[in-house]
Amino acid sequence: MSVTRSAASAKRTAPMKRPANPMQPFLWEGTDKRGIKIKGEQTAKNANLLRAELRRQGIIPSVVKPKPKPLFGAAGSKIKPTDIAFFSRQLATMMKAGVPIVSALEIIAGGVKNPRMKKMVEDIRIDIEGGSSLHEALSKHPVQFDELYRNLVRAGEGAGVLETVLDTVATYKENIETLKGKIRKALFYPAMVIAVAVVVSLILLIWVIPKFEELFVGFGADLPAFTKMVVGLSHFALSWGGLALGLMVVALFAGIIFMFKRSLEFQHFVDRVILKVPIIGTIMHNAAIARFTRSTAVTFRAGVPLVEALDTVAGATGNSVYEQAIQRIRDDVSVGYSVNLAMRQTNLFPNMVVQMTSIGEEAGALDTMLMKVAEYYEQEVNNAVDALSSLIEPMVIVVIGVLVGGMVIAMYLPIFKLAAVV
Repeated sequence: MSVTRSAASAKRTAPMKRPANPMQPFLWEGTDKRGIKIKGEQTAKNANLLRAELRRQGIIPSVVKPKPKPLFGAAGSKIKPTDIAFFSRQLATMMKAGVPIVSALEIIAGGVKNPRMKKMVEDIRIDIEGGSSLHEALSKHPVQFDELYRNLVRAGEGAGVLETVLDTVATYKENIETLKGKIRKALFYPAMVIAVAVVVSLILLIWVIPKFEELFVGFGADLPAFTKMVVGLSHFALSWGGLALGLMVVALFAGIIFMFKRSLEFQHFVDRVILKVPIIGTIMHNAAIARFTRSTAVTFRAGVPLVEALDTVAGATGNSVYEQAIQRIRDDVSVGYSVNLAMRQTNLFPNMVVQMTSIGEEAGALDTMLMKVAEYYEQEVNNAVDALSSLIEPMVIVVIGVLVGGMVIAMYLPIFKLAAVV
């Protein structure tokens, strides 16, 4: 009985274990063995441990202080997909050279300038030092490392070819970002044409046309119908009606963006409409096929089972219509259908894609064939974007010329009419 009480008492009086101090960044200054002053930045659990480490390296520290936090909290720009691609390439290169993963992550963190990216890499390193695998550490950052990325890393760790998979992932991310850039260019150019046309028109309506209107009042003659229409538009732009129209347009775009993010049905409707738009729709079709085939090829090549690969890449197409189609393909393949037959049932994939997939399945080289299809359609997107840019350039001149020229003609019509009467 007394033994039990003493044990319980020992439990109560035993001090609780404190969690280990997390690594934190320090700034230091000191002199080396030659007496030369040097300084640097290094992470450590505390200042004393960092001083001991510096002395071990032959550096006599004079200043060791915690690195000050940014004025506005988590400073630094947003972590971009290109940053993740570069991170993957660096990690793969160092692992291939025989550098342990923890040391590789420490080296990468030391060379990153973006504070957010630096902190994320350090967090991953700390998790791995604590016994987590790489894909487990990446799972704590789902925004930067999506499900596809994490599944590829997990497959690479399981097969013992992590560095090869990371190199493949880096290439995949670079190609996908290049493709996205092409698509953004295709969509951005028409938007800029409209924006420039609107701005030029507003400048004329608000500042130029009122000056001409003051001149017309002195004529005392009846204005042409075209001139009256342009003057009426100028009055509207100068009144609260113009402001109301602007607010309505902004509210409309904000509402569309809100609905697109919140409603899957609305997102599906918009994606379906975009695919039917001339030229732009073709580019979006080809881009979705390129993303799907490249993602599937990379995932399947990494050793992920086909059904799981299809489930993972469904969201990588960038279009909900194709996402739903790939989910149907996954369901059909899971019950025994061949991939090419399941693709044919969706009525979304061209015959060439289906035939190449069929050949790849029969030859046991599905990933190779899908990669060739991806390269073909990425080139098609590049060509289409270049053609669209060449087509839009003269359209810019025509649209702005019609707007500006029309308003100039409207303003000079009364002058021409007056000259004819005189």
